[in-house]
Formats: sequence, C-alpha cells, structure tokens
Amino acid sequence: MANAATNNGAKRGAAEDTRLGRLAGWCFDHRRMVLGLWLVALVVSGIASGAVGTQFSNSFGGGGSESARAQTLLQERFPSHSGATVNVVFHADTPLSAPANGAKIDSLTGELSKLPGVAAVAPPDPSQGLRGQTSADGHTAFATVTFDADIGNLENAQVAKVVDTARAADSADLQVEVGGQPVALVEQPEMGSSEIIGILAAIVILLVAFGSVIAMGLPIMTALFGLGIGVSLLAFVSHVLDTPSFAPQMAIMIALGVGIDYALFIVTRHREVLHGGATPRHAAVTALATSGRAVLFAGSTVVISLLGMFLLGMSFIYGVAIGAIAAVVMVMLGSITLLPAMLGFAGPSIDRFGIQRFLHRGEGDVTKTYSYRWSRFVQRRPIALGGAALLVLLVLAIPLFSMQQSFSDQGNDPTSLTTRRAYDLLAAGFGPGFNGPLVVAVDLPSPADKATAAKLQAAIQRDPGVAVVAPPQFNDAGNTATVLVVPKTSPQNVKTEILVHRLRDQVIPAAVTGTGVEALVGGITAASVDAAAHLTERLPWVIGGVVLLSFLLLMSVFRSLVVPLKAAVMNLLSIGAAYGIIVAIFQWGWFKGAIGV
Repeated sequence: MANAATNNGAKRGAAEDTRLGRLAGWCFDHRRMVLGLWLVALVVSGIASGAVGTQFSNSFGGGGSESARAQTLLQERFPSHSGATVNVVFHADTPLSAPANGAKIDSLTGELSKLPGVAAVAPPDPSQGLRGQTSADGHTAFATVTFDADIGNLENAQVAKVVDTARAADSADLQVEVGGQPVALVEQPEMGSSEIIGILAAIVILLVAFGSVIAMGLPIMTALFGLGIGVSLLAFVSHVLDTPSFAPQMAIMIALGVGIDYALFIVTRHREVLHGGATPRHAAVTALATSGRAVLFAGSTVVISLLGMFLLGMSFIYGVAIGAIAAVVMVMLGSITLLPAMLGFAGPSIDRFGIQRFLHRGEGDVTKTYSYRWSRFVQRRPIALGGAALLVLLVLAIPLFSMQQSFSDQGNDPTSLTTRRAYDLLAAGFGPGFNGPLVVAVDLPSPADKATAAKLQAAIQRDPGVAVVAPPQFNDAGNTATVLVVPKTSPQNVKTEILVHRLRDQVIPAAVTGTGVEALVGGITAASVDAAAHLTERLPWVIGGVVLLSFLLLMSVFRSLVVPLKAAVMNLLSIGAAYGIIVAIFQWGWFKGAIGV
C-alpha cells in the first residue's frame, strides 16, 4: 500500500511538473476567474462582431478563368450588363396578358426599377413568346432585374429590398417569386436546425460513452464556448479576406466536431484517474498533462489540414480556411483552460445523474466495458476483421472515382424558400436552363464587326444543347456586345458543363476565327464551372500536401515510420469511403428518399 501511494504521488508530481499540468492546476484553482474571463470573451466577441458586421463576398470566379475575364470586360466597357441579375417570376391561372395581370406586372417592374442598386429591369413581353420572357402557354413570365454591382460586391440589403418588394405583390390571383444566385445567398435557410441535430446526436453518444449527464455536458459546453467566440471572429476575417457567406457553416461543422472530441479525451482521462482514487484536482492535472497533449497534437493536424486549402489558389477559400482555423483554435484553448475549470466545479460529483447501464467507474472495471470487449474481439482476429474492414472501405470508395464537382443550384433549396419556387416555375414554364443562362461577352475591334456578333448568335443557336439565344446587345461605343444563351439543362447538370466547354472549344472559335473578334463565355453558371474545374485540378495537390505534412508531424512526435504511414493510409481509406457514400447518395441518388434529399 505504501509503495502504491508512493507511486501515485510520483505520478502526480510528474504531471504537475509539465506545462499543461501546471496550466490545468491554475485553471482548476482559479475556476471562477477562468469561467468569468470566457464569459466576458464570449459576450465581447459577440457584441464586437455585431458592431463591425460581416462583409461576405460571394465571388467564386476570380483568377484568370474565362468567366472572370468576361466579367472584367463587361465591367470596363458595358457596366450596365456586368451587374448581378435576379429573376422576378410571375405565374397565374389566367393568361398574364390579361389587363389585370399586365397592370400588376407593369406596376411592380416600375417600382423595382426605382430601388437602390438596381441598374435596369427588363419586363416580360408576352407578344415575343420565349424570347419575350413569357412561357408558351402564357401563364408564366419573368422580369430580369440587373444590379449595378457584380455578385461579389452586391449588398445583401439591396437584394433583400428587391425580394421584399416583389413578394409584397404576391396574391391569390398572381404568384410572384424571386430567384437567382444573389437571392439564394440572402435567403439561405437560417442556421440552427442542422447544428441542433448535431448537438443532440452528440448528447446521445456522450451519454452512452460516459453514462453521466454531468460528464456528457462538459464537452458540449466547452465546445459551444469556443465555437461561439470562433464564429464571432469570422466577422473580422470577412473584412480582411474574401469570405463567402457559407464560411460560418463550415466553421461550425468543423469546430463543433473537434471541440467535442477534444473535451471528450480530457474528460475520459479525468474520470479514469478520479476513479483510481485521486482527488479531483490531481485528476484534472493528470488528464491535461496526458490527454491534453493529444488535444494539442490533434488540433495542430486539423490546422495543417485547413492550411492545405491555401493550395487551392482561390481567394474565397482563404477566408473559409482562416475562419475554420480560428474556430478550431478557440475550441482547443477552451479544452485546455475552460474545461479544467469546469472539472473543478464538478469536483467528485462528475458521475451524478448517471445512467447505470452505461456508467463505469474507471480503470478498476475497464474490462467490463463494451469498448474493451470489442477491442479484445478484434485483436484476436486481426487478419479476418482487418481484411473485411479494408474490403468494405474499398467498395465504399468506388463511387468517388465518378465524382462530379460543381456548385449546386436553387433546385436543391427547400420549397419553403422563394428561390426554390421561382426555380420550379421557370423550369416548368421555360425549361431548367432558364435558371442559369450563360453570358457571352463579345469584344469587337470596331463597330463594323457587329455582323460577326449576329453570326455568333446563329452559330450558338444551332448547338443541340442550347434552348434559346437572345439577340446581341451592344454598348454605346459599339465595341462590346453580350449574347445571352439559355441551355436546355439546369445549371448543375453535367450536360451544362459540357455545353460550356463545347461553346468555348468548338462553336465560338469556328464562328469568330479570322475576324479579330473575341468571345468569352461568362455568367454565374460558367463561373461555377470554372471554379469546380480549378478545384478538381488542385485537389490532388491539397490532399498530397496535407498527408505529407501530417506524416512529417507524426514522424517527429513518434519517431517512427510505421505509425505515420498507418495513419496516412487509414485517413485516405476512410475519407475515400466517406466521399464515395456522398457521391452514391447525392449524385447517383441511392437512398436519397430515406434522408429527404
């Protein structure tokens, strides 16, 4: 007994001699101060982020892509046609050409043209059929609202004003919906539902793992503190770097998972030491001195992975990466400072409100746990079970090799949003391609080359993938034109991507060769195609860079080649299987009905 006590005392002393052990002891002893500082940081960061606001930029083209060059050409020479556009869609059971409907449409389009940020409004013309933005049956039409800024510099308030004004005209006799990428960015479903589902799932898993309500709550609370501050920092990041509006969701998904995971490491070790007879303080110190190192190491690998996103070479990704890194760093700091303080508040009562079926009490009865029995079962059959696991992962990864990368369109939005209803009305009345037209920017050496633009229009119209081509629109100087091209397929359809490449590689060169005219395929749909192509090209470099850096980090820590090699292989297999499942469900459509896709 004396030797055991001496050994325990030596272990405790060794733990308190480490930097993490000393930090845990200080936070444990000053737990009220630590909790107070975190509360102040949470409140101050929230107030400050609200004061500075966000400046999200949703320009996904960039660089030297053809769509970016088309946008630059229009901004310089044809600014009235370079702004972002949205469609105000009208639908009625009676023909829209009826006087009552026509008066409402004319009144609304006139009102829209006077709103701030609106450069022009093109109302429907029922006499022109499809070219006049009216469906063949005359029951659906749309007006195109063009803003004076591109989508990357457009203010959300201006888009929201257009949406509110248009939706105010909606009635039982005339349905009015608003669609387009700018509206989708403003009318995104509110954050909260998916995050709540994730937290509820984590609560259930942690209850099963710990068997204690208090032990379950500590990782959740620690993660939420760090996550709240980390997401608030995104407001400041958005003023420095191009940051898309989906960056908060990315930061939440990543930080919530790793935050709970990090706290789980420490709480598990704390309970084991506490059940071994140590005081709550020594248990917290030992937990952070041991498992805390794993948390710092795991956090470092996540940061390395996120830094790999800089290899993509796209400016809007940088804001996503920095925002996620900030959130991960904050949940990591919460795990090594706030969590020891909360363990101090819990004291020896960490297992109160336990669920007896799942509750186990540390190292003494570890052999009675499900995880121990499962580990022994696997270790007795390494070849059979290892081979079976490898086979399953390889099979699940097969769909990965047919993955098609693209940006989603509003056809994926819930029907509760006006963007989805506008999308469905346009698809039913005109065809899915009207939800994502291509904009061909034509650089004319002189006004005398206008005939070439007309020839280009005719050549594009003959392409089997094109539904409608609008006549060329010329700027005042006569040296630039735009040709609006409506595909037969939806923006995210792979056939639309093929059409973009066919126009660029075959149709347009054949129509303008030898004339000195240059035509560039642009617009939001083409920008999405270019961005997806760039991401696909750079993805192997990102994966290779992250794996290499992680390998070197693991090798320096474990002084081994086998451990980092095993980790690299396991990560590639598991990630490949995960993406294979995603492709099978969201691209191939397997089991999509079961999860409401």
